[in-house]
Amino acid sequence: MKQLPTKEQVLDWIKDNPTKTNKRDVGRAFGIKGSARIELKRILKELTNEGHIQKKRRTYHSADELPPVSVLLVLPPDANGDMTAAPMEWKGEGDAPRILIMPSKGDVTLGANDRILARLSPSTEEDFKYEARVIRKIGSGPQRILGIYRVGSEGGRLVPVDKKSDREMIVPAGETGGAKDGELVEAESLGKQRQAGLGRVKIVEVLGDPMAPKSISLIAIHEHGIPDHFPDDVIADAEAAKPVPLGDRTDLRDLPLFTIDPSDARDHDDAICAIPDEDKKNAGGHIVWVAIADVAHYVRPNSPLDKEARKRGNSSYFPDRVVPMLPDALSGDLCSLHEGVDRACVALRIVLNSAGKRLEHEFHRGLMRSPASLSYEQAQAAADGTYDDATEPLKGPIADLFAAYASAVKARNERQPLNLDLPERKIVLSDEGVVTSVAFRDRFDAHKLVEEFMVMANVCAAETLEQKQRPFLYRIHEEPSQEKLDALRETADSVGLQLAKGQVLKTMHLNKLLDAAAGTDDAEIINMTVLRSMTQAYYGTGNMGHFGLNLRRYAHFTSPIRRYADLIVHRALITAHGWGDDGLQPVDMDQMQDTGEWISQTERRSMLAERDTTDRYLAAFLAERVGNEFSGRVSGIAKFGLFVKLDESGADGMIPLSSLGREYWVYNHEAKSLTGDKSGRVISVGMPATVRLAEAAPLTGGLLLELLDVDGKPLPKSSGGKKQSTKRKGRRVVKGRRRKKS
Repeated sequence: MKQLPTKEQVLDWIKDNPTKTNKRDVGRAFGIKGSARIELKRILKELTNEGHIQKKRRTYHSADELPPVSVLLVLPPDANGDMTAAPMEWKGEGDAPRILIMPSKGDVTLGANDRILARLSPSTEEDFKYEARVIRKIGSGPQRILGIYRVGSEGGRLVPVDKKSDREMIVPAGETGGAKDGELVEAESLGKQRQAGLGRVKIVEVLGDPMAPKSISLIAIHEHGIPDHFPDDVIADAEAAKPVPLGDRTDLRDLPLFTIDPSDARDHDDAICAIPDEDKKNAGGHIVWVAIADVAHYVRPNSPLDKEARKRGNSSYFPDRVVPMLPDALSGDLCSLHEGVDRACVALRIVLNSAGKRLEHEFHRGLMRSPASLSYEQAQAAADGTYDDATEPLKGPIADLFAAYASAVKARNERQPLNLDLPERKIVLSDEGVVTSVAFRDRFDAHKLVEEFMVMANVCAAETLEQKQRPFLYRIHEEPSQEKLDALRETADSVGLQLAKGQVLKTMHLNKLLDAAAGTDDAEIINMTVLRSMTQAYYGTGNMGHFGLNLRRYAHFTSPIRRYADLIVHRALITAHGWGDDGLQPVDMDQMQDTGEWISQTERRSMLAERDTTDRYLAAFLAERVGNEFSGRVSGIAKFGLFVKLDESGADGMIPLSSLGREYWVYNHEAKSLTGDKSGRVISVGMPATVRLAEAAPLTGGLLLELLDVDGKPLPKSSGGKKQSTKRKGRRVVKGRRRKKS
């Protein structure tokens, strides 16, 4: 009999041959036959009991190595946007190895917490031990649910905060995670649920008092997975940054480049000024300067700061807080164009003629010093002739800037961008985080001025980078789909307006519709419906134009403090002009398309979180007014009910179909309307309505309304009749309140 190998020899062989891991392979390797196999089995069992190897079915592998085919748990995308995974089972020493998922054409779409069967191979990437190629998806991971824990017998119940979920869930005894009654918790689904009965969950994290001051935004931040704590190395990088000397930069400190922002703004990433052009060939023209904070100088590619900024994608704004893309040492200090201090910037010089047309433009990497940080209210008051201590020294520059804007408006009107006029509501909070009022934000020419010159600067950035043939991210907004345009036409028809058919849609056609509705009771609903018909803007490397702005090319350049896309454009400009070694790097270019897709996702994530937070604050504001009557307009109709937007607060409430009288309602999907089968009464989008607030749920942001009258008439009271057919051509009949049995 051949001499048996030692345990060390067996262990080394298994490590060196991860694809041959069953007992027969080991036996063949050492020439073990017959009864000696019993001794080999003993050696393998001892190695398993000692934790050196793991047995899975009939195969063995080192405890510090993963088998070539493994079950993995998909993790959220990392800072670079890569999909990564962790082994479902790990008994080796130290942390589980990092695994990079290598997508292949035809792979299923994966999300965080999915489980996959994957084939592993050693990774060539420095930060990963393995690369995984998906064999198949074998299940979704545990679902995370945010809710309120309620103590009960033998455990308790979880009440979800998501207003789309109205079913409580059971928390078994021993799975409460130490939560107390009424606390906000995060729970995890306990496996596959039976079709009947309540789902079962376990609490994995206790988040505290849901009604604590300013906790509403924290719910949305947590629910949508927005990172709100900076790692220590990122904070250290930011705090180590120093002010920038003049060096080779263009000295712009003598220009009156002042900032105009909301009165409560903490960061100032753009400054503007205008000077009358002294060139006699450009009579009535202006030289406009737009200066943007030079964030790229501080946030170097592939640094901890850069990875964290890419991970976040953008800043998120809530009524009570901002979750910034960059730490405060940068966003609130060195990258903020504060009054009276030298700040690094990337500046744009634009020459406009008297009609607002751009004659030429050029970029500079400079150093500026703002003479003032103005609010929109201050700038507008000064333009109207009322000055304060900050604006008095800037009488001339403010007048010149508004004169340049008056010229730019001419070119803007000729271009005909989409001219939406939607009132913006501002939630005002007390120091304790309680909503004190919901007011309309004032909108001045000062707002429009800043927007117009920022749009102009963004266009210049895109044109320059195209001319210099440098890769960058476009801001893309495609035209509406035919289905959405048909819905818009139906809404317009319902209020007596028209949107022309049979022609290539242009923004000027939509503007004619908006102009026709302006000043009428239907103005807001038409503006809202036009907005809803628009596609979602996104970032990408291919130029598809910007429909809403009616521009052939567009990029985001003006807010690198709060948008990663702008930082990429700044780096591209630095490389294109040869300003330094902190421009685009190979890593930026290699993952440009992936970056565009990733930050488009983070932007949508922030928008959803911001909207949910607004809904919850509005519900909290209205909670003490349950039973009160409000005026509003029908803003949406679905097969289960209708939505009314309240005039006073802008909050949307839902009216269940079951509360609309004692008759059947025919739902017309194309017309987005409801028709009473007995009364013939029609309810459609845009109609004025009076409602009573029946319920307000601050934790979910849900409002339940009772419809009192619509279009100036009370609801019909029908006694019902024979049961109607539940199917009609092109329509669906939806039953209202059940009739009593005879």
